[in-house]
Amino acid sequence: MFSNLTILFPLAVALYALFWCIRWISLRRRVAAARLPVPMEEGADAAPAPETPPPADRRFTRLDWILLGGLTAVYALAAFIGLGSGKAPQTFLHYEEGNTYALIELNEPQSVTALRYWSGLNTADYRLQFSLDGESWTDQVKEDGSSGMTQTYTQLFRWNDAALNADNGTVRYIRIISGAEQYLGEVAIYGQDRTLLGPDEMTVASGCEALTDEQDTIPAEYSFKNGTYFDEIYHARTALEMIENIWPYEITHPPLGKAILSLGIRLFGMDPFGWRFMGTLFGVLMLPVLYLLLKRMFGYTSVAAAGSAVFAFDFMHFVQTRIATIDTYAVFFILLMVLFMYLWLTEPPDRPRRRLLWLGLAGASFGMGAASKWVCIYAGAGLGVLWLVYWIVRFVREKKAALDEFWLNVGWCLVFFILVPCLIYYVSYWSYGPSQGAGGPFRLFKKEYLKMVLDNQTYMWNYHSDLVSTHPYSSKWYQWLFDVRPILYYLDSTPSGETVSFAAFNNPLVSWAGLVAMGAMGWLAIRRRDERAAFIFIGYMANLLPWVLVSRLTFAYHYFPCTVFLVLAISYIFADLRRHDAHWRAAVGSFTAVTVGLFVIFYPVLAGVPRTAQYSKIFLKWFVDTWPF
Repeated sequence: MFSNLTILFPLAVALYALFWCIRWISLRRRVAAARLPVPMEEGADAAPAPETPPPADRRFTRLDWILLGGLTAVYALAAFIGLGSGKAPQTFLHYEEGNTYALIELNEPQSVTALRYWSGLNTADYRLQFSLDGESWTDQVKEDGSSGMTQTYTQLFRWNDAALNADNGTVRYIRIISGAEQYLGEVAIYGQDRTLLGPDEMTVASGCEALTDEQDTIPAEYSFKNGTYFDEIYHARTALEMIENIWPYEITHPPLGKAILSLGIRLFGMDPFGWRFMGTLFGVLMLPVLYLLLKRMFGYTSVAAAGSAVFAFDFMHFVQTRIATIDTYAVFFILLMVLFMYLWLTEPPDRPRRRLLWLGLAGASFGMGAASKWVCIYAGAGLGVLWLVYWIVRFVREKKAALDEFWLNVGWCLVFFILVPCLIYYVSYWSYGPSQGAGGPFRLFKKEYLKMVLDNQTYMWNYHSDLVSTHPYSSKWYQWLFDVRPILYYLDSTPSGETVSFAAFNNPLVSWAGLVAMGAMGWLAIRRRDERAAFIFIGYMANLLPWVLVSRLTFAYHYFPCTVFLVLAISYIFADLRRHDAHWRAAVGSFTAVTVGLFVIFYPVLAGVPRTAQYSKIFLKWFVDTWPF
């Protein structure tokens, strides 16, 4: 069920996006009518003149630094608030093999009403036993007879509750028996009326002190703020395994993104804030990179500031960079390679060294992106198309004059788009080496290291090409275009009945207006020979089209790289309005304000803030059947 107000919100946003685009189209027609046609052969129709926007000052001014600094600071504050707890058990009891136990003795016999525990590395079921006299033991089991205390791959680095028998009576001794080699963190024991027993109310056997030495980390209730959720169960775990030189559980993606993620763990510890820190930081750093690109692409401070604000408060950007997965790093390096490629394309030919620098940095960014996640290869293919189009145009214009520069450029690309990325990719496996017998400072030259890298490529290819699975929040590429199916990352409820959930999807205004703007980029690129529009359109299609051909399970977050180009397309229209519309401030300002306003309205389902059912019914349920929050 939904209210009439819920219908009005998406309708109003859709109409605003339509009005905004129609206003721009009308403006374009007026500008085109005022532009003189380019003469052609006698008897032929006049061709429209190519887009030649007037030059703008692309240098950074004091105002640029103020706006960029202010926007980055505001977004950073919003992104880091409520990111996750900085408290989690850091010491673990290491069961070196199965069938070994830890013993806890209570100071006096009493009823144990609950037992909560923090799971560390490795998976296996425990045997949880209670005893009154230390001789006769009762196993705690579920109704189906399975173990009452488990440590599955979905339970690692989070708080879990043991399943206790309905009537345990009075107990004094607790025994936790391992099923294999595994790590167990803190244990919380609750007595009568679910009162947490303190360390002074129990005695832990020698060597097992790690189970009760950090009782201050025990939360009242489990939530995403004090444990792993969604794919953090893979990537946060792998980051720690890389630190500990353990062969990682998750090897379906290249290592660099997880290596970057591990830096936060090294700085802050193996806790939610630590494993989410680097992703959130990279989400913040995207803003200066985008601002630089927008300033260089359009020259207007107002456009750079507005476009960066639209991206900052896009839902996908906010949610996806606050979860400890590797997509953030992939998009960050895509943004970098796009920036450097644009700088190469627009750098004057009389600055050959600087041109080669930009192209080399684009190639290095491509290498780091590919070493983080293979989706960056799609973006790299888009750079290849742009490079090829550039040289075709140069040859048409200059013929033989560009030939010498072309061959030098080809050699440079072989180095920085093939050799350097391959080297970055190869070195990114550095932390995997010791667990495969390839340690030491010269591990890169060991045959075990080479075999490890090659075998992992085969494994990743087979995994992704053969993956057959289902998921309740999966979606297809055509649903991403219209924001139809978000991916729900977390769902829970408070004792008072409020809902706590959040999902990854685009800001509807960015999604809908951006899609129309992207269609305009394609039209401008073909009909008006607009090079900037072509740059944006090719980049978008390079990141979208491969997913059209993918038959495996896909999710809304796979559209995240395309969001960058949606914002570029919207910013193109901002620049057009800025240049030709006397009332551009109202048009650009209102679009930015509506984007931020939607972010505020949807903030509860972006940051996991508790909300009432009435709030969801009135404000959030735009697509009642497909928006799952």
